[in-house]
Amino acid sequence: MYGASMNFNIISSFKNFYNDSKRIISISYKPSTEELNKSAKIILLGILIIGVLGLILAIIISLIITGTLSLI
Repeated sequence: MYGASMNFNIISSFKNFYNDSKRIISISYKPSTEELNKSAKIILLGILIIGVLGLILAIIISLIITGTLSLI
């Protein structure tokens, strides 16, 4: 009895997943070259900013803890 309802739930879950996936694919589109380049620039800028902030924090923490600039 328990196994039959479990199978129905699994099949229902797969049907829902299939329908959701179909809907997402139908509304998605291929970005233009300009849109792709703009997204790549924004992502790279974000990575650069986070890296610089991480380096600055590492330097500050190193100076506070050891009193010298030893990042290694």
